[in-house]
Amino acid sequence: MQGWRLTMEDAHCADLDLDGTEASFFGVYDGHGGSAVAKYTGETLHHRVRDSKYFDQKEYVKALTDAYLRLDKELAEDQSFISDPSGCTAVTALITPDQKSIFVANAGDSRAVISTDGKCKPLSYDHKPSDPKESERITNAGGFVEFNRVNGKRNKSKPYSIFIIPIGNLALSRAIGDFEFKQNNTLPPEKQAVTCHPDVIEHTITAEDEFFVLACDGIWDCMTNQQVVNYIRQQLAENIRLEEICEQLMDYCLSPDNDGGGIGCDNMSVIIVAILNGKTEDEWYEWMKSRTTPKKDTFGNDIKEVVKP
Repeated sequence: MQGWRLTMEDAHCADLDLDGTEASFFGVYDGHGGSAVAKYTGETLHHRVRDSKYFDQKEYVKALTDAYLRLDKELAEDQSFISDPSGCTAVTALITPDQKSIFVANAGDSRAVISTDGKCKPLSYDHKPSDPKESERITNAGGFVEFNRVNGKRNKSKPYSIFIIPIGNLALSRAIGDFEFKQNNTLPPEKQAVTCHPDVIEHTITAEDEFFVLACDGIWDCMTNQQVVNYIRQQLAENIRLEEICEQLMDYCLSPDNDGGGIGCDNMSVIIVAILNGKTEDEWYEWMKSRTTPKKDTFGNDIKEVVKP
């Protein structure tokens, strides 16, 4: 959803059979400063995961990390992106071919959560400049944090230029692209002020796992993790399909006007993935409905709970 923004800068990917491997891959890419990097990432990153030498070795943490780093390097070396100031977050989920594990890789402040028997478990953590570990890396790379944003300036006293031009105002500390923040040529990619190096979390699928959600901060700025899970489960109790729930969730978060200081005005992207655990799609919907039967009042009428941001 474009929301109140003048342009749509998000991209996403959903591949149920990743290049014929029986693995599944999902990704949400929240672009900023333009849409070019997000679009390229959405079209390419999943193929880089499959192409990684680690994928066939079933070393999925390494495969995801390798894919993020290689994609970023591709972009940095592509003449068409040299002067492009854009970047994007990247939160991705890889379900292994045996359907036993989910590997979530994240760079930025998009987010992944999973619903296990209605309880929300985070599968990623936001990368913000105010985080002590992130701030330390930014400082060590020659930048600084001010007003919870990454800032940098040309350092004329060093034999290298940490940043090409005076820059600032990036509200996240990891991203694909944003190459003006990756100019310290004495440091490897994972130690730049802004790095694409992802954190990767493995989740072993259990019988109580229901679904997981990938979404950009346009959703998470409006609702907590548990509120999103509650909202989805309430809609499932009313026989609403996931594709429609995605639309309703974004509509729910959308501000009625653009006077709210940005909250509810951003581009929004969300992917909800059902964890079938051997069920058919229809069986999964019936299973979820049985777990989320609407509450009844004393007269037997359904009570719809209201989820407020």
